[in-house]
Amino acid sequence: MQFYYGQQMPLRILDEAEFWKHQEEEHTVVIRELVTGLEPEFVEALKEWEKALSETHQKIVRYIESIIRTGSYVPTQLYQQVLQLISFCLQQSLDFIKLCRQIKDESAAVSKNPTAKVVLNHIIRESEYFIGIAQTLLYGVQSEQKS
Repeated sequence: MQFYYGQQMPLRILDEAEFWKHQEEEHTVVIRELVTGLEPEFVEALKEWEKALSETHQKIVRYIESIIRTGSYVPTQLYQQVLQLISFCLQQSLDFIKLCRQIKDESAAVSKNPTAKVVLNHIIRESEYFIGIAQTLLYGVQSEQKS
């Protein structure tokens, strides 16, 4: 992600979050569809995650719409709310990765499916990529506020 967006930075990071939360939501379906015989507790957990990620995705879309309506000036309170949302998204991705690792390590169905292991590793890497973007933004903002 490039940091020359200036006033548009909140919109840029929300665009990233919107994309990656949608990806994670789709990944819950990919895992369920790919792993035949996936244990019911993992199927249920993935369905719950699909719902939670969808809710986060929709919240991000609402924030994007709000920022677009503000024009060139983003009020400080709205900017702070965006940063809090991104922080939440980061933690949500960390928790989603934990579930993916748990499925990869504990599922008997996955242990018999080498493709599923590869796909789960790919999904984990993609969520880690978003975490890196979110951390860079949040740490950059914290540095700016201290200056």
